[in-house]
Amino acid sequence: MTSTTPHAHHRPHHPRALISGAGIGGPALAYWLHRYGYAVTVVERAPALRTGGYKVDIRGVAVEAAERMGVLADIRRASTDMRTGAYVNGGGRRVATLPADIFGARVDGDDEIMRGDLTRILYERTLGDVEYVFGDSISSLADDGTGVDVTFERGTPRRFDLVVGADGLHSNVRRLAFGDESRYLRHIGAYISSFSVPDELASAREELYHMAPGRLVCAYRAAGDSGAKAWLSFRSPRLDFDHRDAAAQRKLLAEAFEGVGWQVPRLLDASRTDDDFYFDGLHLIEMARWSHGRVVLLGDAAHCASPASGQGTGMALVGAYVLAGELAAAGGDPRTAFARYEAEMRPYVTVNQRMAEKFVPQMTPGSWGAIRFRHVMMRMLPHMPWKNYVVKKLAEDVQRCAKAITLKPYAVPARIPA
Repeated sequence: MTSTTPHAHHRPHHPRALISGAGIGGPALAYWLHRYGYAVTVVERAPALRTGGYKVDIRGVAVEAAERMGVLADIRRASTDMRTGAYVNGGGRRVATLPADIFGARVDGDDEIMRGDLTRILYERTLGDVEYVFGDSISSLADDGTGVDVTFERGTPRRFDLVVGADGLHSNVRRLAFGDESRYLRHIGAYISSFSVPDELASAREELYHMAPGRLVCAYRAAGDSGAKAWLSFRSPRLDFDHRDAAAQRKLLAEAFEGVGWQVPRLLDASRTDDDFYFDGLHLIEMARWSHGRVVLLGDAAHCASPASGQGTGMALVGAYVLAGELAAAGGDPRTAFARYEAEMRPYVTVNQRMAEKFVPQMTPGSWGAIRFRHVMMRMLPHMPWKNYVVKKLAEDVQRCAKAITLKPYAVPARIPA
């Protein structure tokens, strides 16, 4: 277990907040809570900061949230700077090439960054003010109405004024406070895997896509030194596997893409040895409430919209801003703050979850005929007289979801009373 503990956290008049998860939402919330006078501890199961992962979008209201945090310039300096996207056939021949912004449905002001780069930016922004504990996890929560007694797998028991689960789709805090995830998780028809691959398997600043019925492959290499990545998605009903069993997940991935052409065999070879391997279902988390007493959930732990939404990172940044702001506005009263946080966020979450459900079937066409039609349409798009309308309509649909909330201008008090 490793820990960084600023001396300020020992001041007894600061309300104490524990956040589980040092991904995106956890450090973002830690930033805002510290500004509102909290002594913040972030506990992370991993032994160190996780700096891997795929590229993520910052768009719509999330851009505004990042700007209010003062990290937007850092995000733009670390941009993936993708230039083009292309579809290739089984032999690697390009059948359609388009600007990357069309693939991502981005507009001016939006950006894209590697998840690990964003995690690092948020961690470094908060490191001097927040206690980070790595290599540990919460084992029990006891909320007596005035505080939460927390035990850890390795650390000494401690008491906090509130506890936040920002620990992802398979949230440990949600399990402890709300029960088994099977009550809240809904599969929406596909699986996705992401991992690092040798640089020669991808082109710089370009996404290469290959489709087979029910399956989609992408390889890309962003700007900077993050290395080449691949992600593979396939249609499937719910599969039974342990989300911590990487060997079983690699086997499922290999079986799903057996016989697929292009450079898929080499990509699968890379997946077998990559330490940054990720595999999971496209799932939604749907809960009637995101809080229980002094325990509250944030980001994917509360309302995962799956990678198909393209909005998980944005909702985590926005949710962190709203949750901390409502706590400040309520004078630190969790019951009032949590109710207002949910009321603000739910319409935004709902529209993005519905977008994900709609998009999943479009990701992976189910027949060779549908794939050929997709290729023809993409090849013709740059020459169509209505090209600008098509591109604009796609961007409008995405932006409608990305801007489905208005950020309040929460005031920053001197401190919140304990």
